[in-house]
Amino acid sequence: MIKDLIQKNRSYRRFDSSAALDEATLKELVDLARQSASAANMQPLRYILSWENQRNSLIFDHLKWAGYLKEWPGPDGPERPTGYIILLAQKDNQFVKFDAGIACQSMLLAAVEKGLGGCMFGSIDREGLTEKMGIPKKFEIVLILALGKPVEQVVLDEVPEDGDIKYWRDQNNVHHVPKRKLENIIMQI
Repeated sequence: MIKDLIQKNRSYRRFDSSAALDEATLKELVDLARQSASAANMQPLRYILSWENQRNSLIFDHLKWAGYLKEWPGPDGPERPTGYIILLAQKDNQFVKFDAGIACQSMLLAAVEKGLGGCMFGSIDREGLTEKMGIPKKFEIVLILALGKPVEQVVLDEVPEDGDIKYWRDQNNVHHVPKRKLENIIMQI
């Protein structure tokens, strides 16, 4: 059921690095993104796939992992993602962010269905990664998906009375994500 996939689709930041991803799996995810809706059917997105250790390490070094977990630099070696999908677009498309969101959600839901998980990154050293990877200048990095087999537990909590929406980890390293109540997001006007 789609509800189950959505509820399992969390932003996972720790993975089992022994559970390698391969090119075929990443291509399958991109193929589903390709078949998803596109604003004005412009289909502006292009993709770079990464499943090999050296390229994965290069990408990892250009990501900021968890804005609310200031003391955490990201997963260590055995908990790093085993694959990445970089979403690119030409710089002149005004609808690209809509398409990127749709494409990422399609790929992440498909990943969950396969027992995988991921995290969508917007906090990227775009200039550095573009240069290191030799990405043509007419393209910009829109988002990056980090993918793998999750090893962390992510639970949803209600936003507390003080309204704090920051995710956090408890003493058992369980990742907590506060979500607003349904009645707090539907406006009665």
